[in-house]
Amino acid sequence: MKPNEMIAYAGIAAGLIVAATMAIAFLTKPAQAADDPPLALARDGFFYVNAKTTTVDGKDYVSHQMYVEVRIPAKQTHPYPIVMVHGGTMSGTNYTGTPDGREGWAQYFVRQGYAVYVVDQPGRARSGYLAAAYGPMHNVERGNALSRFVAQEKFKLWPQAVLHTQWPGNGEPDDPATVQLAASQMPAIADFASQQFLNRDALLALLDKIGPAILLTHSQAGAFGWPVADARPDLVKAILAVEPNGPPFYQVEFKGAPDWFKQGTLALPYGITAVPLNYSPPVKDASELKMLQQDKADAPDLVRCYAQAEPARQLPNLQKMPILVLTAEASYHAPYDHCTVNYLRQAGVKPTYIRLADLGIKGNSHVMMLEKNNKDIAAVVARWLDEAVPAKM
Repeated sequence: MKPNEMIAYAGIAAGLIVAATMAIAFLTKPAQAADDPPLALARDGFFYVNAKTTTVDGKDYVSHQMYVEVRIPAKQTHPYPIVMVHGGTMSGTNYTGTPDGREGWAQYFVRQGYAVYVVDQPGRARSGYLAAAYGPMHNVERGNALSRFVAQEKFKLWPQAVLHTQWPGNGEPDDPATVQLAASQMPAIADFASQQFLNRDALLALLDKIGPAILLTHSQAGAFGWPVADARPDLVKAILAVEPNGPPFYQVEFKGAPDWFKQGTLALPYGITAVPLNYSPPVKDASELKMLQQDKADAPDLVRCYAQAEPARQLPNLQKMPILVLTAEASYHAPYDHCTVNYLRQAGVKPTYIRLADLGIKGNSHVMMLEKNNKDIAAVVARWLDEAVPAKM
């Protein structure tokens, strides 16, 4: 090769290396949508609430604390902040981004003029874990996310699973979006009942600190939200229950076709939570709540709901604020969220029930806030809030 040809070749090779490096940087850089300019914030920070001292073998440790991440917009147009509580196996990162690098619901609602508080549950992620206070820890097996969120259409564990289309990746175990979700799965307190009491107390401490707020719960956190609103109806201005833990009383196990559903454990002895609620007439013990199950489900792809035996006790404190229950088309909650809505209505509560598919928003799984159309779903919530909790600054 002649010297001038070698120089030209080296230049071409260098150019290819630069181009390849830029391409890799582009592919690995978190996505930034063209309509997402920098956030204008008055405050971006964090704090802890509900910290207690637990003494173990003569030494003092901090426990029961809840990590709270706060974003306050430079121009706040809504009087009540939104407190975002994540579900099981997850952390507050559910709301602060997506597995493919887009903005999450936290940023979306800040852009709508809401102050937003995102928490990590006690004993989870940045809230810390103390075995002496919380008991055994549970780690989630990686396949749980694949079968329930990422590639549920392949596993077909419940009838609606095949409708899933919104995961932001190809659904393979080694796909970058799948790996991001798997990496976000957090060890948690094994005892679900204990989690409910711990989170109730920590969320009450948060509301006592920041004042009236809108409570957004997802999945497992639904069981925490009801007792918080029941205890502080003056401070909870609305409940956004995104596929809240359920159905009432007994959990559901998914076994695939043809039978689909199997009754699980009694996880919500007070109907929608394990925490005592202010029923009217009152109950001293959960066993006083008499339950009965439907003889036949409302449709072949739905579970048989449990309800109270009539006359049903009422939940007067949950009648004091607007409530939204939101369900995705392809989620494992699609077979049973209507049971939770029916239970609330039987107890005198008047929730709004939105099935996203009825609005033409289709194909979403249980982790809808992480999926391709997460902004479309956030917009549904925002429109409901505009009517249920008008802005008055």
